Amino acid sequence: MSKLRALVALVAVAVVSTLVAVVPSNEASAAACAAPWQSSAVYWGGNQASHNGRNYQARWWTQNEAPPGTTGVWQDLGTCGGGSNPPPGGTCNYPNWAAGTWYAAGAIVRYTNGLYYIAEHENPGYDPIVSTWYWEPYGCNGQPPPTTTPPPTNPGGFVVSEAQFNQMFPGRNSFYTYSGLVAALSAYPAFARAGSATVQRQEAAAFLANVHHETGGLVHIVEQNQANYPHYCDSGQPYGCPAGQAAYYGRGPIQLSWNFNYNAAGNALGLPLLTNPWLVQNDAAVAWKTGIWYWMTQNGPGTMTPHNAMVNGAGFGETIRSINGSIECNGGNPAQVQSRVNKYQQFVGILGVPAGANLYC
Repeated sequence: MSKLRALVALVAVAVVSTLVAVVPSNEASAAACAAPWQSSAVYWGGNQASHNGRNYQARWWTQNEAPPGTTGVWQDLGTCGGGSNPPPGGTCNYPNWAAGTWYAAGAIVRYTNGLYYIAEHENPGYDPIVSTWYWEPYGCNGQPPPTTTPPPTNPGGFVVSEAQFNQMFPGRNSFYTYSGLVAALSAYPAFARAGSATVQRQEAAAFLANVHHETGGLVHIVEQNQANYPHYCDSGQPYGCPAGQAAYYGRGPIQLSWNFNYNAAGNALGLPLLTNPWLVQNDAAVAWKTGIWYWMTQNGPGTMTPHNAMVNGAGFGETIRSINGSIECNGGNPAQVQSRVNKYQQFVGILGVPAGANLYC
C-alpha cells in the first residue's frame, strides 16, 4: 500500500508541474522593446521596431509606414517594455521635453501635461502639442496614446494659432503682437484664405518666413542703419516728403520704406501714413497691415504679388523675387535666399504641410 500511495503522489506532482508549465502567468514580463520605429528608417523583412509600447516585425521592405500600418507589412509581436501596462507616470522613465533640444525621430519625451509624445520627425525641440507633424501622442508601456482635444478655432480664422506664432518667433519684440496680426487680417480677407487648406498654410508660412528674415525674427521694428534714412525721400513725387526727408525709413514686418510706398499704403488702408509714417512703428495692427498690403498688392522687382505666387503655384521663390529679387535672386545673394528658404521650411513644418516646389528664385 505504501508503494501505491507513493506512486499516486508522484503522478499528482507531475500533473501539477505540467499545469504550472503550460498555464501562462499574469506576472510574466513582456519582451524588451526593440528600437523605436523611425519614419526615415528603411526596414527589411524580419527587422523589428517598437511603437506605442508594442513590438512589430516587418514582413517585407517598408519605410514611413508607422506600425501597425494599413498594408499588412507589420506583424504585431505584442506588448513590450514591462507587460503590466502601468499608467503614464508610473514606471515610465522618459526624459522631460525641453525646448531647444534636438530630438531624433523616435525620441520619446514626457511633456509638461504629464503625457508622453514620440517624435515622428527629427526636430530642434518643437512643442509636442503645437507641432503635431513632428510629434504624436505616445502610449507609455502599452497604454493607448492619450487623446487630445483640438485647439479652439483661431481668432479671425487665421491658420496660424497663437501658440504656433510664438513658436515661430520665440525671441520677438513685444511690439509684434499676435492680436495685432489678427486685427490686421480684415484689411485683406483673401490673405491666407485662398485655395486649399494646404495652400493657405503655405502662404501664411511664406509671409512669416519673409517677415522673419526682414526683421531678424520680429526683433527690429525700424531699419537699423540710420545712415540710409535720408535716402528714402523721392522728391520727384508730386506730394513730396511732408513728414521730412529722413522720415520714410524701413518700418514694420516688411520694413516699409520710401515716401511713395507710405503714400500708396496709406491710401489703400485709409491711414495718413504719408504725413505720419510713425504710425507704423507705434501701432502693431498698422504695422502688420502694411506688411500684408505689400504682400497682397505689390509686385516689387518681381512679376507678381507674393500672394499670387503662393496661391497660383509659382512657389516660395517668387515671393523672394517680389520682395528683394533685384538684390538676392539670380545668384545675387544666395546666402540670403537660403536663409529665407530655411525659415519657410521650418514654418511649414510647424503648420504640418509640405513646402511645395520652386523654393528658390
